[in-house]
Amino acid sequence: MPYIFYDTETSGLETAFDQILQFAAIKTDDELNELDHFNVRIRLLPHVVPSPRALMVNRVTPEMLTDQTLPTHYEAIRQIRSKLLEWSPAIVIGYNSIAFDEELLRQAFFQTLQPAYLTNTEGNKRSDVMRMVHATCTYATGTLSVPVNEKGEPTFRLDQIAPANGYNFINAHEAMADVRATIYLARLIRERAPEVWASAHRNNSRNDVQNYIADQSMFTLTQYYFGKPYSWLVSECGQNPENKAEFAIFDLSYDPGNYLDLSSEQLLDIFNAKLKPIRRFRANAQPIIMPKDMVPPEVKALSISSEERSRRATVIKGASDFKRRVSEALALHYADREPSPYVEKQIYRGFPSTSDQRIMAEFHQVDWENRVPLIDQIDDTRLSELAWRLVYFEHPELLTSGKVKELRDWHAERVLAEGESVPWTTLNDATKEINTLLPEKPHGTDRLLEDLKAYYYSLGQGLH
Repeated sequence: MPYIFYDTETSGLETAFDQILQFAAIKTDDELNELDHFNVRIRLLPHVVPSPRALMVNRVTPEMLTDQTLPTHYEAIRQIRSKLLEWSPAIVIGYNSIAFDEELLRQAFFQTLQPAYLTNTEGNKRSDVMRMVHATCTYATGTLSVPVNEKGEPTFRLDQIAPANGYNFINAHEAMADVRATIYLARLIRERAPEVWASAHRNNSRNDVQNYIADQSMFTLTQYYFGKPYSWLVSECGQNPENKAEFAIFDLSYDPGNYLDLSSEQLLDIFNAKLKPIRRFRANAQPIIMPKDMVPPEVKALSISSEERSRRATVIKGASDFKRRVSEALALHYADREPSPYVEKQIYRGFPSTSDQRIMAEFHQVDWENRVPLIDQIDDTRLSELAWRLVYFEHPELLTSGKVKELRDWHAERVLAEGESVPWTTLNDATKEINTLLPEKPHGTDRLLEDLKAYYYSLGQGLH
């Protein structure tokens, strides 16, 4: 199966509220030989205030943000989708992409009225080279060199781990350069740790993971927290009925007999406890799962006999009522969450209806003046809100004066919000950040910082 390696450079780290400023991708064959490439830079959305630190890392100037020769966000995301569909089916893969870049890409599709889940539909699967690096460092120790940061701790940042393993990095934090560094690391793992490479591909879809753990009485799970690995010998013990991608696993260092009779509510408390005999993991996020005979030597379950481990796994496998209550507890974990008031945070609220999907498809096919009447036909309030924004960004002259005022007020509120905690970067946030950075003046950034300060000032003046 071919691969689509990709990377994004962004306006900040809030995946629901920041945006992609550059998207780069390379299609390879299954031997990782380059077949095609794609690269696009994107104009900044009017309501997005970019983080100064993000712009400094990516060396993005105000002129690059507002360059009228660049495609608008809507135009660029349409180009990206078209290219990915042209290259599909494939394994869509990046570096830390499942946690970050893919969320940005899903938001970009969602906010431009397109199906959000392209990376795991249309025959595609998804993968993440950072997960492979983590697995390699745990299960093929010594295969990769892991650099340390200024605190003396291991770091898995792409711009540091790729050079530590022989990659000659040019223009780190430029999307296409990062794609090529990611391919380099993938080749190293494929060549030096073939068992890890194979296991990663076994775990790159929910169905594959589900089938694997269903066949295993016990297996090894590794998760990384703050750059450090934690591993357990476990047995599967439940699946969230509200989210089929979420599973529970039982740590076999604990005796299941102490937990079999607990209620769903008591089991829910265990998920939130410091010591966790039962853990959650996502089967659709390429979990690091390996066979039981590859368990790392420090795993606590190895302190008990193999006979006792087998007995505990057998007990779990046959405890159908216990598994049912664990599954109920998984669902309860999210039951009391209040829905977000922000449409961007409602992306996972549900799928659009068949009727709304038809209207969304038609929206992209007709002229802009014919898109406005379509918006009133959309039932999903999330989609209609986003549709009005698209017309406001692209062709505000097609809107009534009342609608323009409504959306301009929303635009100003997004940028100028003060005195409240909001989950996006405001102009006030960016100004404070600039004033913090100016005295430091990191090497080579004096001019960029001054230009950014002027840019943020003009941004505020234009909305007051």
